[in-house]
Amino acid sequence: MKTYFFFIKFTQELFLIVSILMLATLPSALALNPQWFSSSSYTWFYAIAHFALFLVMLIRPLADVLREVPWLRPLVILRKGVGVFSATIVVSFIITKVITDAGGYFSSFVTVDYWSLNHLLLFAHLADLSAILLLITSNNLSKRLLGKNWKRLQRLSYVYFYSSALYVVVILQETIVMWYAVIVTFFTTLAWLRNHGYLFILPTNKTT
Repeated sequence: MKTYFFFIKFTQELFLIVSILMLATLPSALALNPQWFSSSSYTWFYAIAHFALFLVMLIRPLADVLREVPWLRPLVILRKGVGVFSATIVVSFIITKVITDAGGYFSSFVTVDYWSLNHLLLFAHLADLSAILLLITSNNLSKRLLGKNWKRLQRLSYVYFYSSALYVVVILQETIVMWYAVIVTFFTTLAWLRNHGYLFILPTNKTT
């Protein structure tokens, strides 16, 4: 188990390092050298971001439901690193828009079209804003400054997850993300039922 915790800690640090490097290099690369990236590159980046977010949203309810599985609970530690990694990809694309057309990007915030339900743009932008807030508060300093409000702010992960899922499934027709949402909703519901005493899962009998 000691080796297992070391591996989790190492993986956590690796995700954070990769996220920092990505945030420092990806936006400028996308803005200044767009020829390096094809349309499939963008699809690939977003697919990774959605899968990482799926893991973040799944691991805690899964650990709550399957309490008898000892190796699941320590994986909750990874939620921070994987969540930062997912948000970093989304925020990198937002920073790219700021680099290429800051005036146009920020002025769009006060337009009706930006918050319109047309093509579900509202949900796409809610996901973007949630990713920004989650990324900039994913640190110990924010945790100390915000106190109890920090946990409330982290609930924006649900806005990030379900808003992006709705937009991707309906507009981009990515059915795999629909299954992400179904699985997370299923286990989140089971976790709530078990945590409130409405669901009991008996441990597997062990033979001696």
